[in-house]
Amino acid sequence: MRIPAGCEVGAFSGASCNFFPALLDTGLCAFPGRAQRDRIAIAHAWRMGEANRAAARRSRPAERTGEPSGGTFMIGIIGIGSMGGAIARGLIAAGTAPGEVVVSSADVQAAARFVEETGAKLAYSNVDLLERAGEGAIVVLAVKPYAVGGVLDEIREAAARHGSVIVSVAAGTPIEFLESHLEPGQPVVRTMPNMAAAVGASVTAYACNAPAAPRADDVASVLASIGIAEPMAEQDFSAFSAIAGCSPAFTFGYIDAMARAAVKNGLPKAVATRIAAQAVYGAAKLLLEKLDAGASAASLADAVQSPGGTTVAGVVELEQAGFGAAVVRGVQASIDRDGELLG
Repeated sequence: MRIPAGCEVGAFSGASCNFFPALLDTGLCAFPGRAQRDRIAIAHAWRMGEANRAAARRSRPAERTGEPSGGTFMIGIIGIGSMGGAIARGLIAAGTAPGEVVVSSADVQAAARFVEETGAKLAYSNVDLLERAGEGAIVVLAVKPYAVGGVLDEIREAAARHGSVIVSVAAGTPIEFLESHLEPGQPVVRTMPNMAAAVGASVTAYACNAPAAPRADDVASVLASIGIAEPMAEQDFSAFSAIAGCSPAFTFGYIDAMARAAVKNGLPKAVATRIAAQAVYGAAKLLLEKLDAGASAASLADAVQSPGGTTVAGVVELEQAGFGAAVVRGVQASIDRDGELLG
């Protein structure tokens, strides 16, 4: 894989850029039997991509060790729904050759369409995917949580034989569970992307078991195709889930509340929502770019608040209404609930 290279309108948009840093600072398959038409669709897609696949095979190294790559390795994606499709498209958009991506799906017609659209390689089954991906491949398991165990049981032998790195993006699938369906010593990575993967702006946590640790950089390069990747201890996933997985809902609510305030003062809802969303996006981008220089959400919030100005008046009102405390309580409720669901 080629690693990717890495209130008037003025008050509404300007003050909201300050409120959002304040918000941040609060702590916030196996293929079943299918009809003949499905087999025809797969065969057609396979023929369409044959030249691509032949070129990819010629470019692959003669032998793979399964050790830390630093060079070319194949990427398999089991399941090409919202998340699997986003990862595959992100990889290709970032410069990965389509022939280095192999996909499988229980929805064979969707798989056929996908390979025609992207040029990715098509596997006839999940086991076939591991065979085609070869030694040391990164294999992303992008199926529903209830299907994870069955798919792992299916590919167990092939994954062990090829030294595949199994990367799960399914919610609620701890490393211990993943390992229990695979051979001892299998490299396993648990990840948690968020819904912004659909636009290449996810923040994805990942935790490796010991055998996968040497391939952490390779895994991070794959996850970077849908946003940014953050290594994280597995015991911290509940907190991560709250501030990354649940927070889009909090943020959408915040944007909508600002838009409603603007509607109250005469702006159309669609216009107000677009302004609020862009203001939040700009505030977040500014913070991310300044973090390495020592900035914080709190310091940027302070920088916008002129003495006696409109922004500080809004910030004080929010705090008096319990804005910061409400965010902390919401995050904590999500963390507590995650713990309950994990048992």
